Amino acid sequence: ISIPVTVVSGLTRLAQLGVLVKSGALLDRMADITTVAFDKTGTLTYGKPIVMGMLTPDCAHTADEHDECATCDDVVGAAASVERASEHPVAHAIVTAAGNRNGTGHVAVADNVMAHPGKGVSGTIKSGELVTVGSRELFDEDHAGLPEVAAHADVAQSEGQTIMYVSRENKVVGYIGVQDEIRQNSSDALAELANMNPPIRKVMLTGDNPQAAARVASQIPGIDEVHAGLLPEEKLNKIEELGGTEHAVAMVGDGINDAPALARADIGIAMGGGGTAQAMETADVVLMQDDLSHVALALRIARKSRQVIKQNIILSLALKLVFLSLAIPGIATLWTAVLADVGATLLVTLNGMRLLRQS
Repeated sequence: ISIPVTVVSGLTRLAQLGVLVKSGALLDRMADITTVAFDKTGTLTYGKPIVMGMLTPDCAHTADEHDECATCDDVVGAAASVERASEHPVAHAIVTAAGNRNGTGHVAVADNVMAHPGKGVSGTIKSGELVTVGSRELFDEDHAGLPEVAAHADVAQSEGQTIMYVSRENKVVGYIGVQDEIRQNSSDALAELANMNPPIRKVMLTGDNPQAAARVASQIPGIDEVHAGLLPEEKLNKIEELGGTEHAVAMVGDGINDAPALARADIGIAMGGGGTAQAMETADVVLMQDDLSHVALALRIARKSRQVIKQNIILSLALKLVFLSLAIPGIATLWTAVLADVGATLLVTLNGMRLLRQS
């Protein structure tokens, strides 16, 4: 009874606070965590990026002027048609921008949409043209139109924007730059992890470009390591490197691209409010309120649960040894036997239930 009462109390308290842990074994495993890896988009940031600028070789303005022009309307409209089928936050930003542009109106869904995990998406729009939207890694360096567009896109990327190139019929015709907002509680959440004993190592993993990752890291004190430009399989490999044989690692993410890393981590933690169904199904723990401070909360209660379990086992064995020492010389009575049995059960039950007051 020392273990199940404590585990159920810990799971119940976490559920009351909006943290769903899928089993008692996972709660115990959380106590071993020494490294927490965070995805960037949708985890450390709100996951609701907005389009900051766009440019085509035919534009008469610069990307930061936000002027309306026919070529930009055409590019963002084509990109939005392909992105309509995607759940990625960047896709939502592009679709929203297209709907707000003059002359674009309703955004139709493209046909034959194909996802390129970690890189982008492609499909056939109403005119029959093949449109591809994605990061630079999706295109060859000698891809038609890329050098002309990249010259402008590199400037926006150096300012921390996430760049999505748009190709029509295998020619890059422009780029769209988006940027996300940092979660207000990200810094406080990482500080809580640093103040734990022993402290937690904090790592950021992102498929975004190094400049955008550096911008986020500079605004969130406490990140120990930053690894950018990672494809889904590379995130998985990085989790394996961070874990190894000496460290237990947790992964916090929200998207489809995070699912492999969530599954590979010792503990996968999904953002439940804005996370995808795949991430929540794969993860071991779900944060229902998308509050990053609940990561430290979950680890504290997991460590406290293990501590209380050890206390209960020691207390139970100590009472049994005391009774045994009295029984051998014949001093023990029926009442001492009842005390050693029922009394110990009550003590460890009440001690385990103290977790219901943890915060």
